Amino acid sequence: MKHLTIIRHAKSSWKDETLPDVLRPLNKRGKRDAPMMGERLAQRGLEVDILISSPATRALATAEVIAGAIGYPPEEIHVDDDLYGADLFALLDIVQGLDGATGSVILLGHNPGLAELVDYFSPRLIGNLPTGGIVGLTFDVQSWRDVSEAEPVSAYVDYPKMIRWG
Repeated sequence: MKHLTIIRHAKSSWKDETLPDVLRPLNKRGKRDAPMMGERLAQRGLEVDILISSPATRALATAEVIAGAIGYPPEEIHVDDDLYGADLFALLDIVQGLDGATGSVILLGHNPGLAELVDYFSPRLIGNLPTGGIVGLTFDVQSWRDVSEAEPVSAYVDYPKMIRWG
């Protein structure tokens, strides 16, 4: 089994319009939502072998919060420059290139690529991946190379504004 958790960075700030896109930080809502979403992942009991993040400031800040919440060492976050601005095909290359011994992965990056990846694997799940949104997919395959041809055997979607019952 292979488990892929796809996370879009939390809400970012546009306050300083002189900043390059890659350097935009989290805004107030993003700083509130990232810990909440990390806690939700912790409540699911999510354990990951590797957390891969875009190098963008907002993505790394989100990754560090998520890592802390689920007990993943923040210093072991793998920064992959290819995640910044990645389209569907670049994301599939990243996933298919994962080490076969790796069972559970978080990819943390940006739309539209992440939403395209989710739609590729399970078009009924979402049309858009909101900021702070999470999609968890489990595949009954032995190799990451095989996930592109497989349908998920289980999936979940969560995002900051999702209504919680009970």
